[in-house]
Amino acid sequence: MTDPVLDAIRRRRVVRSMTDEPVDRSLIESVLDAARWAPTAGNRHLQRYLATDDPDTLRILRAVSPGMIQRPRAAITICVDRRLAQEYGFGPAAPGPLIDVGTAAATMLLAAHALGIGAGPVTSFSRAAAAVVLDLPDGWSAEMIVCLGHPAAVQPAPIGARRKLSWRDLTRWAPAAAR
Repeated sequence: MTDPVLDAIRRRRVVRSMTDEPVDRSLIESVLDAARWAPTAGNRHLQRYLATDDPDTLRILRAVSPGMIQRPRAAITICVDRRLAQEYGFGPAAPGPLIDVGTAAATMLLAAHALGIGAGPVTSFSRAAAAVVLDLPDGWSAEMIVCLGHPAAVQPAPIGARRKLSWRDLTRWAPAAAR
């Protein structure tokens, strides 16, 4: 028996080359709706999203994002509402809000895959410039950009390791506790 969720996890890929075809706004909204179901620290939902499909905004955002090798037709910037995080007692270096960014991004990448659109995360960008380009509200900090678009037929070779790693390559079992 094949589980569709596990199958999607195995088949999803980062899309680094996208076509010029626009992404339908309803698909972007479906990705955003999926993100709200991602697990969060204490179910507090401190992450916020700034979505754009405006070509000029995307062009400028790409100019301040060296990690954005794809030319997306839409982008969702995952932000942390730092003021709200502080109200909940999270300090500036608390990991919880950033973990929430990761779970939101993973959920968005899987949702995009399920909807038949390509997606790729970007963390290499000027946070200060992105805040200006996107006109982020006070207190929001941009933490990750999820690029969306229709995958091009030919994709660049993956960056990094060439061999497929198994879970065994990545895992070490803890020793049994002393009794």
